[in-house]
Amino acid sequence: MSLASWFRWNEPPNRISQRNPTEMVVETLMMELSWQIKQAEKQQRERENEYRKIKTGVDYGWLVSYPKQSYDISPGERLQLEDMCTKIHPSYCGPVILRFRQVVAEYEPEAQEVSRLFRSVLQEAAEKIKEEEEAKKLARQWNTKNRTSLSLTTFKSRSRISPFISDIKTISEDVERGTQPNRRVWSMPEFRNTK
Repeated sequence: MSLASWFRWNEPPNRISQRNPTEMVVETLMMELSWQIKQAEKQQRERENEYRKIKTGVDYGWLVSYPKQSYDISPGERLQLEDMCTKIHPSYCGPVILRFRQVVAEYEPEAQEVSRLFRSVLQEAAEKIKEEEEAKKLARQWNTKNRTSLSLTTFKSRSRISPFISDIKTISEDVERGTQPNRRVWSMPEFRNTK
């Protein structure tokens, strides 16, 4: 046994975490798609068997042998879906899968329709991600604008608001006395400079 083979044997196995997160998202989502296609085919076969059983009154299901997977998406469509999957952030992978499963359970599609549903879920997720990124961008812009404007207004001022000073005039006093109110806005507290 050579020394080089011993070193190769001692190397740690390639870990999944060392792979690119985008590749992992694409692989996970495409595995989910192929699994849902298989499930749709299985349900379609079961529906056909039930229909035959009802129609003929006899179950010949045990005689029929089914191919492992009769429907597969075209290579061009697969590439388009993989490209759409690259736009999904890893943190959205789980919610996309859950939404896809929910849509498939809701519509109970034929095997040929599963990829179309998958595409619509990916588009929905991509739009939601885009909206959230735009909202974060606007929030960041707002926060930077607020910091600059607040820094100018947070200086220590000598003026204080004194809403409970006893000599503050109110509208009701003026009405009781029958005098015209001053031009001052009465809903605002009175500002005074303290020395």
